[in-house]
Amino acid sequence: MLAARNAKALEEVAAAVRQSAAEPLPLALDLSQVEAHKILVNTTLERFGRIDALLIDLFEMTDEEWKAGMELKLHGARRLTIRAWDALKQAEGSVVFMSGSAALDPKPAFAAVAATNAAITALAKAFAEQGIKGGVQVNSIVPGAVMTGRHRSFLEKWALAHNMSVEDAMKKFPEEAGISRYGQPEEIAELLAFMVSSAAKWMTGTSVRMDGGEIKGI
Repeated sequence: MLAARNAKALEEVAAAVRQSAAEPLPLALDLSQVEAHKILVNTTLERFGRIDALLIDLFEMTDEEWKAGMELKLHGARRLTIRAWDALKQAEGSVVFMSGSAALDPKPAFAAVAATNAAITALAKAFAEQGIKGGVQVNSIVPGAVMTGRHRSFLEKWALAHNMSVEDAMKKFPEEAGISRYGQPEEIAELLAFMVSSAAKWMTGTSVRMDGGEIKGI
């Protein structure tokens, strides 16, 4: 089951899933809307009969951008997890929240992102304690600079604003962050796959950082 509000991007992901010999069920939903969570969970249960894993990567800064970011990434994740909780308990399933390295190294220009990501990490920890009683495993991932389409789009705008080429902008960040390269989405996906596998079943309430060494603190 795949859900996102960008129908075009959603279909691109679904096409990639089909290439791996799996048949996805994509749903174009805005998860900042309360009713969307009910539709997503109910449709999943009707189609598959159970929920084994819930992987949450929700993101979107003026006051409105702060509100939008919190509503989608934090409250969207909270509502979706609550809506799916009973099904997750029945399946003894797993939840993985997606945070971000700004939570660990907040900067003034990205205060909204940092605050939202820190809240996501705390939310995962709280759900994890509740999950111990119900048999639901809950963790979070804190990724660093991953070269997604969204990040590439940001770099294109940033390069234009700073009168430099996109190639120079792409080189500048890893150098300043003290990392050797950007992460790839596939690397995060492999970590996600491990975190919902039987090999990681005793791991819960854990926040896993994967950032190429960007965050220098312990």
